[in-house]
Amino acid sequence: MREILVFIFGAVIGSFLNVCIYRLPKEESVVSPRSYCPQCKKPIAGFDNIPLLSYILLLGKCRSCKAKIPFRYFLVELFTALLFLALFKRYQLSLEFFAYAVFVSALIVSAVIDIQARLIYSVVTYAGIILGLLFNAARGISLSPWAFNYRPALDSLFGIIAGGGIIYLTGKTFNFFWFGLLKKPPIDGEKESMGFGDVELLAMIGAFLGWQKAVLTFFLAPFFGAIVGIINLLVKKEHTIPYGPFLSLAAVLSLFWADKIIKFLFFR
Repeated sequence: MREILVFIFGAVIGSFLNVCIYRLPKEESVVSPRSYCPQCKKPIAGFDNIPLLSYILLLGKCRSCKAKIPFRYFLVELFTALLFLALFKRYQLSLEFFAYAVFVSALIVSAVIDIQARLIYSVVTYAGIILGLLFNAARGISLSPWAFNYRPALDSLFGIIAGGGIIYLTGKTFNFFWFGLLKKPPIDGEKESMGFGDVELLAMIGAFLGWQKAVLTFFLAPFFGAIVGIINLLVKKEHTIPYGPFLSLAAVLSLFWADKIIKFLFFR
């Protein structure tokens, strides 16, 4: 029963994330007005705004104007619900569950917006950095009831520095060799190999997961990016792809399976 409630809770949060994904690029409030159809602008009735079910019952169309609702809305709700359920199975209703629920929600919003608009919003990543640092500071209190354990907070701080620093220096190094020494022209109008939003995103990942998992995320992400990049080049003839989704995917893998991945890579 609790698993079902957590799944429903995750789907509801996913519905809110869809609002954030749609409105943040438009610089609209994510609180008001109430949800509306992007096409006809009519408010969506409560019985048509049930996560997952409404999309299925309405056959993916607005009740008023019959415009198609992007399948992305259903996927975000489903993925959020599944991730919340996975977090609950590992952490139960603990501080870790709620903190990592916020973390994966921020990853989903950042990844989807980056796919659509090629942007990662600082309002999400900066808030995530602060919350990640506070979460690990709170872990220090819970780990040592009689004396503050500074290690989680210190690991979070090093995670912010290592996460943001490693991707920032990598981008600058590539730009120096590509545009400086090799004198290569920008690809598809891009003047930077790595946007600063990616720096902020990996810094947020480090704030929640610590420096070791942030570094693991940094090295995992290119594997997924390379696969999609090759497909994108062959199909669409485009050289550039948003990197935020691959950082987000690698961060989720690091969150759940970092130890197994490290053992697999180093045959430990």
